Amino acid sequence: MKLLRLGNKGKEKPAIIDSDGNYRDLSSIINELDPNTLNFKTIEKINNINLSELPKLEKSNRIGSCISKPSKFIGIGLNFSDHAAETGAKPPSEPIIFMKATSSINGPNDNIEMVLNSKKLDWEVELGIIIAKETKHISKDKSQEHILGYCLVNDVSEREWQIENTGQWVKGKSHDTYGPIGPYLVTKDEISNLKDLNMSLDLNGVRMQTGNTKTMIFDVDTIVSYVSKFMTLCPGDIITTGTPPGVGMGKKPQLFLKNGDKLNLKIDNLGEQNSKIVSI
Repeated sequence: MKLLRLGNKGKEKPAIIDSDGNYRDLSSIINELDPNTLNFKTIEKINNINLSELPKLEKSNRIGSCISKPSKFIGIGLNFSDHAAETGAKPPSEPIIFMKATSSINGPNDNIEMVLNSKKLDWEVELGIIIAKETKHISKDKSQEHILGYCLVNDVSEREWQIENTGQWVKGKSHDTYGPIGPYLVTKDEISNLKDLNMSLDLNGVRMQTGNTKTMIFDVDTIVSYVSKFMTLCPGDIITTGTPPGVGMGKKPQLFLKNGDKLNLKIDNLGEQNSKIVSI
């Protein structure tokens, strides 16, 4: 199933896309898509209802982030072999973990803010994992028992803040709007092969990133197991799993975002995002 949130910021309603492509209001079933409802029990509950009996919602509604208020937003760095090569980095021997502030979460089509002192704002199309239940010290073969589904993520990154100054990557990853997610959460039963999903990102109509999850160094199951050894994962937590080649930092010469730029991101089965860069 495809779950999403529709409405103005702070007033979104949980919704589902039915077999005819209609948006159906789930607010009589659950009040939000958040850590309290993002679990297998909710999925079972929704599976047992007749979607045609739920009210339709207008497709003209704003689409919000597909998850509200997760406890953690975790990133995995340099996880595509071809992206590591374009940055000149040695492929990691184990997953690189960083954090994005949960306050960076943004709707998939909302504006992305570029603050006055930002010089190297960059893009990263990524596959996001959504956790379904408490996950702690699990083996790789247990990972799928803890995954609810997947979503499209743009891991927006300010490279000067991330790399050139002192501190950790989290600085360049966490400004407001740097985490567009969605348009929807796709439950894992709808993804037939996680290791063969096409990914793309266009800037102002020009292709910048073309990739496929088959070049991921560490697969989804490995990532969930690995992260669970260092922190407890909770329902609704997001892990974004790295980006294919074509980021601005890897271009020669380097290319970074500017006011008015438009981004289009796509991943097979996970929909697309359309956002605009706006100076503030």
